[in-house]
Amino acid sequence: MADRAALEEAVRLQGERVRGLKLQKAGAELIEEEVSKLLKLKAELGSDEGKQKFVLKTPKGTRDYSPRQMAVREKVFDVIISCFKRHGAEVIDTPVFELKETLTGKYGEDSKLIYDLKDQGGELLALRYDLTVPFARYLAMNKLTNIKRYHIAKVYRRDNPAMTRGRYREFYQCDFDIAGQFDPMIPDAECLKIICEILSALQLGDFLIKVNDRRILDGMFNVCGVPDSKFRTICSSVDKLDKMSWEDVKNEMVEEKGLASEVADLIGAYVKQHGGVSLVEQLLQDPKLSQNKLALEGLGDLKLLFEYLTLFGITEKITFDLSLARGLDYYTGVIYEAVLLQTPTRQGEEPLGVGSVAAGGRYDGLVGMFDPKGRKVPCVGLSIGVERIFSIVEQRMEASEEKVRTTETQVLVAAAQKKLLEERLKLVAELWDRGIKVDIRKENLVEEIRRRTSQYPPHLLN
Repeated sequence: MADRAALEEAVRLQGERVRGLKLQKAGAELIEEEVSKLLKLKAELGSDEGKQKFVLKTPKGTRDYSPRQMAVREKVFDVIISCFKRHGAEVIDTPVFELKETLTGKYGEDSKLIYDLKDQGGELLALRYDLTVPFARYLAMNKLTNIKRYHIAKVYRRDNPAMTRGRYREFYQCDFDIAGQFDPMIPDAECLKIICEILSALQLGDFLIKVNDRRILDGMFNVCGVPDSKFRTICSSVDKLDKMSWEDVKNEMVEEKGLASEVADLIGAYVKQHGGVSLVEQLLQDPKLSQNKLALEGLGDLKLLFEYLTLFGITEKITFDLSLARGLDYYTGVIYEAVLLQTPTRQGEEPLGVGSVAAGGRYDGLVGMFDPKGRKVPCVGLSIGVERIFSIVEQRMEASEEKVRTTETQVLVAAAQKKLLEERLKLVAELWDRGIKVDIRKENLVEEIRRRTSQYPPHLLN
């Protein structure tokens, strides 16, 4: 370890020497000679790394899943898929990696979280960050203008994972999207209805869906005096209000992003508001917002949305929240996010959000980014955050010591005598041929029966 430390120090010093020569604009030959020395030192350091003891583990932000965990996941997926199918969705699939250019410029400040792959045969590739951008690319490539689809697959983000809270670098997303021309706000209302149906069916506890509109946000930024060039970056700051205090968010806007303090205060007066359709009507009378065309469009659509949500019977689960921003660049209209609520510890307190479990919104311009002629296809969708849901369900089952069956075996064929192997094999073959789920094991008969029947007792033939 001492030798390695010395080598690391030599690399550091040589690196400083190379940088110093470049700043001094030294001769090319001298710089080349010193760079060569640096590369040799780094090569030695690399070969030394290979001698270090290999630790067998999964990469940071990933995990394995046991049969018990997979059984829980399948149950959750079944609830989600049955809901998607009930609403008439078709299933599609797309590659796990895309051309890097396909993903570039779609995620705002989150673009830094995209996993780039090494050059493969001249193509710059990246692992998909979500399922929405590949879906838009799929629509543009196939010239589709009308589809209701769902897609369940893994996505990848170079995030700092907090796996105890269901955050990973490799994780599943369950997406549902409606593409095409429809009456205003009907597809948006259906997406919110789907979120309510799924979260209710999973029995995760009380939840709330926050809704807002990117046009209202942009109109708000405009009337508050935010420069057009800072709209997206300020929107990204507002999006952090569910994790940070207003004081911290304001500090980021002013100190890091150069926004005037008085402008930030005007934004603060708006983003602290939340309520129902009455807040929409109140803002329609706001002396500043009512003069902004974008904000008026967004507020008008939200008012219509609340009418449909009333017909669907889910308004008690919906709140209009001006702090909801959704940092992704491709959203153009209504946006929403579902959070699970923590029961208040004191009487009179509001329920606390304990984490987002679903989100989505309208992205009418995304398909046009891929179409050669810029033709737009109106789209709206949702994504269920299943990893957080899995964590909650697993913790709940562990706490209740609920037994989970990891196989679907209906019949266990066993024999107390070893001489009956041929008869057992003939029997299991006949049962398999009849479509019956059968298992045969060589393990200790008593232990095997005890293990199997501790889950759910299958039929036993001996």
